[in-house]
Amino acid sequence: MKPRQRFFIDSTPTPTGPMLIVCDEAGHLRALDWEGYEARMHRLLRLHYGEDGCVLEPMKDPSGRTSALQAYLRGDIRAINALPVATAGTPFQREVWRALRDIPAGTTTTYARLAERIGRPRAVRAVGAANGANPVGIVVPCHRVVGANASLTGYAGGIERKRWLLDHEQTHAPRA
Repeated sequence: MKPRQRFFIDSTPTPTGPMLIVCDEAGHLRALDWEGYEARMHRLLRLHYGEDGCVLEPMKDPSGRTSALQAYLRGDIRAINALPVATAGTPFQREVWRALRDIPAGTTTTYARLAERIGRPRAVRAVGAANGANPVGIVVPCHRVVGANASLTGYAGGIERKRWLLDHEQTHAPRA
């Protein structure tokens, strides 16, 4: 039997409600979600690490990750760019999640363009499903993906949070 992984969980206030941050002992982000969406976060953790694959221990500002997210929320958009993430998921999902990190803050892309970017132009629905299964939102910026007509399509934290995040990034993103 595989030993349980030890992860640390913190909660921090944000302009759109409290956020939960989960890191491993090495400081890699494993999950990031909103209070009120704990069931989704725990479902993804079970899916990725097994029914009893991890234990969550409360810790304030694990590896400085809460501080980095707070800096992002205060307007230092680059504060999260280099945060390390470690996700399970399928190879395809991880490929989509890596591509999400290449979308510049203050911009958006569509599911179709993201599918093209990873060399799978016909996998638009699969890209959408991978986007929706992203366990590390904001840092792996699934909120930067919009519908083909630029509409704000689904976001696990709710459309109002997606709108806030996009507006926040457009306001604070460094100009090219």
